[in-house]
Amino acid sequence: MNRAVSLEKRHEPAGDWSWLFWFLVPLYPHNKRRTLRQEVVPDTIWTFDQMQGILYTVVPVRMTVVKLEAGGLLVYAPIAPTRECIRLVKELEAEHGEVRYILLPTASGLEHKVFVGPFARFFPDAQVFVTPNQWSFPVNLPLSWLGFPRRTQTLPLDSSLVPFADEFDYAILDINLGLGTFGEVALFHRRSRTLLVTDTVLSVPEEPPTIVQQDAYPLLFHARDSALDEIEDTEANRRKGWQRIALFAVYFQPSALKPVRFGQTFREAFSAPDRSKKAYFGLFPFQWQEGWERSFNALRGDGRPFVAPVLQALILDHAPEAVTVWANRVASWEFQRIIPCHFDAPIEAGPQQFRQAFAVLEQSASTELIFGSESQPLPEADVEFIRKLEENLDKWGITSSPQATVSR
Repeated sequence: MNRAVSLEKRHEPAGDWSWLFWFLVPLYPHNKRRTLRQEVVPDTIWTFDQMQGILYTVVPVRMTVVKLEAGGLLVYAPIAPTRECIRLVKELEAEHGEVRYILLPTASGLEHKVFVGPFARFFPDAQVFVTPNQWSFPVNLPLSWLGFPRRTQTLPLDSSLVPFADEFDYAILDINLGLGTFGEVALFHRRSRTLLVTDTVLSVPEEPPTIVQQDAYPLLFHARDSALDEIEDTEANRRKGWQRIALFAVYFQPSALKPVRFGQTFREAFSAPDRSKKAYFGLFPFQWQEGWERSFNALRGDGRPFVAPVLQALILDHAPEAVTVWANRVASWEFQRIIPCHFDAPIEAGPQQFRQAFAVLEQSASTELIFGSESQPLPEADVEFIRKLEENLDKWGITSSPQATVSR
């Protein structure tokens, strides 16, 4: 059973949640970030969840800490190093040894990259490793100029060359996007048979994650059917709000969501029961159609891991052969759970379920692009917005069909 340490139970001061550099990636909840630590594998693996989002479309962002057999800890994908977060890590250090390795497993995920430098400064003896081909926009700057400590090293393509190779395997996916690269490091902890990934696969839980429920307002905000509805905190509304948020986050504009005209939006805002800044002054330009629950059930797919449609359409399907090679290598490891950096974790799934998530990419080279999987495809109407987005970005020359490399 998972054991969790949360702020609500410990009654810690709000200053412990403070993240002063929130403006670098200005996502909700901005300068106040709670942290939830959960023990996933007894005495071996812990996840640290925070929350982030736009317009109250909030999802977990996750760091994973692994205990090393020789003593000490490895940190995968650091999160905001608030006082609370660092204290929870220090508690593990006191019992299991100091943080020895810090990994940034992505080259393009700004919501992960921005935390590495500040986090590493609390652990000055830890070696910092980053995915190859790091980049910044609009100017490609050296890592030291981006706040990374001088002890930062690039992960070699050969996973046997790192000092933690006796306990881990990893595979690097590296796709050239023109302006920069999409990179992801899948890390396999052999002893616990656990796979760590960043963005490539996810699973959507039916109930709102615990970290999201620590600040229920976003859930209740999206549970309403119009601006005229009162905010009411019930278990059913929390679930309803979360499921709608999941549809927002994955599809951007699911088929069951119809935009409300500006005139109606402003008229209803004047009559809204809450016109505070927190409630966006009563503005609520959303109108959910009957049957949105069917879209969520199809998205959830009984919790199976899948590739997010926007990632598949805009990045992975431009290099399907490279992704297939990478996915095959990852699927050669005998893991029994997957811990992604977003949505649900852990996902009780093995190599076959992981590999199935990428099978649709093998078809897309010769047939109509499928999202989800052959056995559980996502509804065509729900992915229509992402299809059009891909077409427009290709037409405008923002995306293309880049070459990709993978570690061998």
